[in-house]
Amino acid sequence: MTALDLAAQLCKEFEGFHKVVARRPIVLAAPYLCPAGYWTIGYGHLCSKDHPAISLEEGEALLQLDLATAWGAALRQCPTLASQPENRQAAIIDFVFNLGEGRLRSSTLRKRILANRWDLVPIELRKWIWGGGRKLPGLIRRREAEISLLYSPPRQLRG
Repeated sequence: MTALDLAAQLCKEFEGFHKVVARRPIVLAAPYLCPAGYWTIGYGHLCSKDHPAISLEEGEALLQLDLATAWGAALRQCPTLASQPENRQAAIIDFVFNLGEGRLRSSTLRKRILANRWDLVPIELRKWIWGGGRKLPGLIRRREAEISLLYSPPRQLRG
């Protein structure tokens, strides 16, 4: 399983395909405000409030594009990731998908990755549990899932 496949499974687990507005014959999702206050659609794709509803297939395609973008951003900020195992790559791809390249760029997490201090990466990941000015239980669980992925061989996540 590739790093992008693992990251996609992790994203799906935590993002879900939210706000279903129609079930038959096609499942559609409409924009919604995520807990951090951003308009999103499908599997956490950032969008405008008036974005048209999308199908599950469109949500999957947007997720793949977003993850490819996150992977490119992760490699720009941490080129050493290219030589790491897929599970570590996937954990950082998920982090960047969730929080963005700018947060990685300005973080101590980036410094730890560049210094190959994977023993300190969990400490840094656990700092990123805030959204909308409050601790979010979903982000706490997500960071713990990323940490678990860092230290385990590539595996099948719940999908």
